[in-house]
Amino acid sequence: MSRRPFVRRSLMAVFAVLVFTACQPKSSNAESAALATLAQAPAAGAAVVPAPGVVLPDFASLVQQQGPAVVNISTKGKRVRAGAPGMSPDDPFFEFFRRFGIPGAPGGRGGAPGEGDDEGMRRPGGEGSGFIVSNDGYILTNAHVVDEAEEVTVRLTDRREFTARIVGLDKPTDVAVLKIEAKDLPVVRIGNPAKLRPGEWVLAIGSPFGFDNSATAGIVSATARGLPGGDSNYVNFIQTDVAVNPGNSGGPLFNLSGEVVGINSQIYSRSGGYMGISFAIPIDVAVSVRDQIIAKGRVSRGKIGVAIQQVDATLAESFGLDRPRGALVGGVDEEGPAGKAGLRQGDIILSVNGRVIERSEELPTIIGAIRPGTEVTLEVWRDRTKRTFKMRVAELEPPGPTVADAGKPEQASSADRLGLVVRDLSAEERSRGGARDPQDPRNARPSLPDGVLVVRAQGSARDAGVQRGDFILNVNGRSVKTTKEFREAVEKAGKAVALLVQRGNSQIFIPVRGE
Repeated sequence: MSRRPFVRRSLMAVFAVLVFTACQPKSSNAESAALATLAQAPAAGAAVVPAPGVVLPDFASLVQQQGPAVVNISTKGKRVRAGAPGMSPDDPFFEFFRRFGIPGAPGGRGGAPGEGDDEGMRRPGGEGSGFIVSNDGYILTNAHVVDEAEEVTVRLTDRREFTARIVGLDKPTDVAVLKIEAKDLPVVRIGNPAKLRPGEWVLAIGSPFGFDNSATAGIVSATARGLPGGDSNYVNFIQTDVAVNPGNSGGPLFNLSGEVVGINSQIYSRSGGYMGISFAIPIDVAVSVRDQIIAKGRVSRGKIGVAIQQVDATLAESFGLDRPRGALVGGVDEEGPAGKAGLRQGDIILSVNGRVIERSEELPTIIGAIRPGTEVTLEVWRDRTKRTFKMRVAELEPPGPTVADAGKPEQASSADRLGLVVRDLSAEERSRGGARDPQDPRNARPSLPDGVLVVRAQGSARDAGVQRGDFILNVNGRSVKTTKEFREAVEKAGKAVALLVQRGNSQIFIPVRGE
């Protein structure tokens, strides 16, 4: 027997006092009287009426006009053997577990309840949202909504249902393109997310928990937001406080002009439910993905061959930059476009083709959206001056294998003013190499980098993020290969010290303030 979701209702009394004050010389008697009236507090229990001209947005016309272009998407996956007893698809956490694919868990791969013909087998399913972008049936949604689905059904607001074909999906941006066989469909209008401002009203329409065409409103909290620990380097999200729940994924985010400015994608939550922070993929990113998938079945991305990191206040000071901005180059592929053009570690990329880089996460998005083979001009900060570099963008390939961490440190030097205990590597250790990488089919030991090995990090260095087992390669741009060179470089450095550190197969700059 199917269960219906239990809905708990509660009432909240909201009291607000709106007080307006004004200071204007030579105001009329009528204006003075109006201001005096507004300044008076309402009597207890009296309703507060907004002042003339202060009107909250009415989304009714927007929902009526754009709602028919928003669709419900339901999926069915491959039949799998059931794991532990599962929960109903009506349960709010069902889509949460399915989204994160927890093996054997309720709603996860291998344990999701669903439809099945064979005994002991289940067919996982899920629900999401999407929106029609062409009157002949192209639909945009999230890649995670339809990923691994064998059947996709699209339901319109007029209750017509269509079997959809997955034209293609792009996991790095979490965008998917579907196609249904229909004509003269209602379509959304595409807006410009670059014009969004924090504080601006926005509206989401979708199918949270299967409730079709549900509308929720809020404001833009931030733009160009990178997610902490996020798995996407190619999306600078729109952050809002719009209520987004399981089933909203893939639905449109509208501005007050009724234009789609984003695709509701994910939330930041400690409970699995909405907690006031939600994120949308800017629609220009999704449109670029759509056009490439429809034209050639895949998405091409540009690269210039650099590893980058954020510039904070301490790093900006150590590099002589006026304020934190740009993308700090932590590593360069010498065979890539940047390496061949002359970029090197410690450069700070300030702009690409005149487009200013304020935060490092903006660079992959900008470069990734440029067609491979296109020439670009980079403005770079080096040696406390601006320089210009030209290069042709290459096409991004899948990443290579990861190199394992180096061997354990042994004897060490004394701690310095940064709180670091470091030591040299012996010739035997260098010849022996680091730990083998189990993913490397050659089973070869990677060579160890030049530099000094961190035996212990304490004080300022520990607080800044330096760890035991890190290799320090240079100090404020000065290469260090021995403990002696390291001590000399630290002594000559100012209070703000930028350490180039290799950790595993990655190189990053870590800013440390000396004691």
